[in-house]
Amino acid sequence: MLSFPAPRRPKAWGIRSVALALVGVAAVSAAFSAARPAHAEDAPSTDTIGVSAAPLSPEGTSPRSRFSYQMSPGQTLDDTYVVTNVGSTPQTYTVFATDAFNTDEGGYGLLETGVTPTDAGAWVDFGGQPSVSVDLEPGASTEVPFHLAVPADAGPGDHAAGLVVSALANDGQVLVDRRVGTRLYVRVPGDLQPIMSIDGMSASYAPSLNPLDGETTVTFTVRNAGNVALAGRLKAEVRGLFGVGVSGVVESDVDEMLPGSTRTVTTTLSGVGQWVYLAPSVTLYPSIDDQALNPGPLRSVSRDTVLFVVPWALLLVVLVGLLVWGWLRLRRRVDERRARAWVEYTEAEARRKAETEREAVSAGAAGGTP
Repeated sequence: MLSFPAPRRPKAWGIRSVALALVGVAAVSAAFSAARPAHAEDAPSTDTIGVSAAPLSPEGTSPRSRFSYQMSPGQTLDDTYVVTNVGSTPQTYTVFATDAFNTDEGGYGLLETGVTPTDAGAWVDFGGQPSVSVDLEPGASTEVPFHLAVPADAGPGDHAAGLVVSALANDGQVLVDRRVGTRLYVRVPGDLQPIMSIDGMSASYAPSLNPLDGETTVTFTVRNAGNVALAGRLKAEVRGLFGVGVSGVVESDVDEMLPGSTRTVTTTLSGVGQWVYLAPSVTLYPSIDDQALNPGPLRSVSRDTVLFVVPWALLLVVLVGLLVWGWLRLRRRVDERRARAWVEYTEAEARRKAETEREAVSAGAAGGTP
């Protein structure tokens, strides 16, 4: 059994895996203590209180980690829950069933003790009662039979619940409720609708000094709008103009979502250049549990959005380059004008000197004539 955190929503208790445990504090303030494993021992007393529970598995079969049934409306069955006192002190445990939901973190949650179930949790009874108490010595186990009756008007699809074992004990001045939960699914045949959607998609871009690098963050809501519990695989990427990929592909798993649940997902893609036009997109490929009814073809769903990213760093580089090129060109023109002026000056000086020398020679020749 795995530990799970206290829920964040009112009247809710979360379990993260097949059989999970919650440690809640119920006092006048109705505060909750930190979560701990189902087999955990509690200080400061030298006596420890612990409990574990699992479905009864017939000899020669693989151990069951959950209760999963395929039942039609009006059908009933009987099954058994095994409860074990793993603590060091005699303890009275209360066993009951309640409804399930998805926690904000995506875990499998069960309603708090005392909250009346309205779905599959209400279909379970213990000898005609909604709960049963069992007394166990340290290390002792007991089999707790229960009866499950699907109402005649039960809708098709997956109905999620859980069996809970609760142990109340004083811990100083507060009353601690130590609970263990095991998942219970009732899968009713009929018009099964495996529908998942992606809503409310938004994206943002974090640039880098390198114009060919950056991060695109995509946030969206996944909704199970059908009546079948679905998990899935997400693929996210960013494309540019003409659908050219400008990022790697990021894949992630979506844990099981119960019918009617929603979940906010955030994905970050690195190495995205500042290509002005960016089109982040996500694609969700749904999947079902191995023990679920076959709902028919599972269709993928895609969603995208558009970002316009101005490559300021690249524009700055281009601007600097243009300024340098313009300055060099201007300098070259100035140097060319100076060079032409110097050539003209030296040629003029040479002509002037030649003319002066020619005049001097002519003058000397004229003065020497008899």
